[in-house]
Amino acid sequence: MTELWQWLLDHWVLMGTYIYWALDILLRLVSLIVVPRNRRPGSAIAWLLAIMVLPLVGFPLYLMLGKSQLPRRRREKQRIVNRLMRVRAQDIPDSELDDDVPSWLRSAVSLNRELGAFPLTGNNSADLEIDYDTSIASMADDVRTAQSTVHVLFYIMGLDDRTEDFFAALCERADAGVTVRVLYDHWGALSHGTQYRAMRRRLDAHGIEHFPMNPIQPIRDGAFQRPDLRNHRKMVIVDGEIGWMGSQNLIAAHYNKRANIRRGLHWQETMARFRGPIVSELNLLFATDWFYESEQMLPVETVVRPSPDTSGSYECQLVPSGPGFVTENNLALFNQLFYSARERIVAVSPYFVPDESMLAALVTAARRGVEVELFVSEIGDQFLVFHAQRSYYSVLLEAGVKIWLYRAPTILHAKHLTIDDSVTVLGSSNMDIRSFLLQMECSLMVGGTDFMEKIREVEETYRSRSRQLDLDEWRQRPFRMQVIDNLCRLASAVV
Repeated sequence: MTELWQWLLDHWVLMGTYIYWALDILLRLVSLIVVPRNRRPGSAIAWLLAIMVLPLVGFPLYLMLGKSQLPRRRREKQRIVNRLMRVRAQDIPDSELDDDVPSWLRSAVSLNRELGAFPLTGNNSADLEIDYDTSIASMADDVRTAQSTVHVLFYIMGLDDRTEDFFAALCERADAGVTVRVLYDHWGALSHGTQYRAMRRRLDAHGIEHFPMNPIQPIRDGAFQRPDLRNHRKMVIVDGEIGWMGSQNLIAAHYNKRANIRRGLHWQETMARFRGPIVSELNLLFATDWFYESEQMLPVETVVRPSPDTSGSYECQLVPSGPGFVTENNLALFNQLFYSARERIVAVSPYFVPDESMLAALVTAARRGVEVELFVSEIGDQFLVFHAQRSYYSVLLEAGVKIWLYRAPTILHAKHLTIDDSVTVLGSSNMDIRSFLLQMECSLMVGGTDFMEKIREVEETYRSRSRQLDLDEWRQRPFRMQVIDNLCRLASAVV
């Protein structure tokens, strides 16, 4: 034994080399079997390329980030909720659509019900708000009217000078005996440390129950869990009667980042305020997230109640999505609508990194004569996503898609989609691979002529603040930028 040990010490360089190459070859072979399993071809190729270039780095990264799967206990809860939602849906008929709606809209309603088990509700009313500070002030005003419950859920929440009044309203109602429940994404809020800590102290001081969603605990259930699965929803529900949802986070418009303030960056959002039966559906979605994080199952009768306001004329249907849904609900809905469009598609998305199916749907729509417009930001706040997004502009422009660049220094963070003059989809979901696979999102499909007029006014406002990208201009961009865009596109597929 002593001789063997001495021999190993004398030949450690040679043995290390043999072990390195053996492990290198083994990881390459194993990756060819493991990586492509139940994975999109583009994502599989990107992961395989990363592993083949640097196996000892790429393969461990794949083990950490290669599976868009929730922790085991969370998956068990998801199965419970999905089963309960489908049982509930069996007894709730969809609201009647008008006789003149296109047949494809009826198909979209059926698809959404199959995907998320939420029914189509009628007699809703809604208003839109695109001014950042006004929406926060309006939500605070609604909170102050609460008599029984206030439910708040945001990807990013923080206490600063712009959100101070909203948190003051929460605390006032909590002190008055109203039940206030707050959820925020762990990483989304934690990444704004000063504001995050101030928020937690304020909520704790007034006895408000709050939980971080998807807490970053890499080792859960006895196994490593992917740390970048996030809850990206944004909702405020007051007494189950008033509901806010959309794209905006609850933090100052510059996100309190020194780099943003130095560059003059600020965010442009679209939020919607709803009344009517759809608010109970939003409340039910909040209750599912509350169950995941708190272990408390809120009684359905306290969450879903008959709406006292049924004077509206809009049909609304909620579409939840995320890693708990294997069907990629938001992507399925977007693609169905793109292929159904006959006259016009307007898509507003801050991060546009489509998968192959969505890109094909948009390009096909443009080539068959549908007017397609895409609103994105002229500048970006995330280097990788911004440049990956730009890599798609050439094929879109060549197909006839109009690309509008929202002028700097504003980041267009709003997210909505309109199809013909028939339907609007708005909410928290970007049109990128992260929103399709890794983030819990909330989208709302809205039908109604009056609402379409409101959203068209928003689109016209955004158009007036944007410039149209010309194909000749785009083709003349520096070669180095083309290289960066394409490399970032490749990296974005590693999900």
